[in-house]
Amino acid sequence: MIFDFEEELVLENDRVLLRPVVMEDVSHLQSIALQEKELLQYSPNAIHTLELLKAYIKNAISLRENKTRYSFIIFDKWKNAYAGSTSFLNISQDDDRLEIGATFLGKSFQRTGLNRNCKYLLLEYAFDHLKAERVELRTDERNISSRNAIEKLGARLEGVLRKHMVMFDGYRRNTVCYSILKEEWALLKTDFL
Repeated sequence: MIFDFEEELVLENDRVLLRPVVMEDVSHLQSIALQEKELLQYSPNAIHTLELLKAYIKNAISLRENKTRYSFIIFDKWKNAYAGSTSFLNISQDDDRLEIGATFLGKSFQRTGLNRNCKYLLLEYAFDHLKAERVELRTDERNISSRNAIEKLGARLEGVLRKHMVMFDGYRRNTVCYSILKEEWALLKTDFL
């Protein structure tokens, strides 16, 4: 698997457009981040102030430059509005695997089918273009909404990493790990959308 961090990757269908995040996206995500403090309550990173949001996006850009994460901004074509962000991360070229995560959506975009469309585009790119063997999805054990969404994608629960990650408030979270394998995607994608 060869993931090209230099490519300006744009993924889209009739519902959503994903493009690489840039510093100017602070203005696109500011209203979501500042009005919805609890949005990333289960994330290791907070974004509920302008300074925190700027730092989050700056870090996402830096991680792309360091070839460890590729972050996208999510644009909802139906609502004609920016909705949040998602990423490819923990990319292992040698092992033909990556993780989809660091996803957040404003509340008005949740449970609308937008996230499923995002995940479809990301999974399709990972499996059909990159030829990945596996895609991982992880979330905080307490984040029932996220766990339900991941399970509805057809991902299989692999286990729990105990006290795996320190949150922005100092809490040490348990991380629930899911995956989809290449051969599973071949069956899942036909009924995905």
